[in-house]
Amino acid sequence: MSNLTHFDDSGASRMVDTSDKPETLRLARAGGRVRMQPATLTLIRDRALAKGDVLEVARLAGIMAAKRTGELIPLCHPLPLSGVQIDFAFPAADVLAIEATVKVFGRTGVEMEALTAVSVAALTVYDMCKSVDRAMVIEAVRLEEKSGGRSGHFQRAD
Repeated sequence: MSNLTHFDDSGASRMVDTSDKPETLRLARAGGRVRMQPATLTLIRDRALAKGDVLEVARLAGIMAAKRTGELIPLCHPLPLSGVQIDFAFPAADVLAIEATVKVFGRTGVEMEALTAVSVAALTVYDMCKSVDRAMVIEAVRLEEKSGGRSGHFQRAD
């Protein structure tokens, strides 16, 4: 089990000790999509839902989630994040794209924070829009890019 960093040689769970790692600027970018009826996306884009501005509430939820990732994922380190940015796009008439970029100057990466931010932003969109479209689908939540640290730069090819 020694290839899995969150387990010791006996198989016991552990938080990775980062005290010997150098502090570097680390960045992670994650994305995801919420597929919905075109009429629902129009309501979101036009800020016409009775619950308010869906995108701004989802943005705040994503930022808050990134900041609390260490409390949600058992073996994640709590990190003093330098920045969290949540962006939205409308690549199709029935798709809301969500992207989170998270930065920290630290000893461990922020991939989980970026993925958590996207996930919670998408769940917030679902929560705010479920009264008009219960068939929405959250999909393709994935790491798009990360930089910094020993493992270097990763960028999704597709």
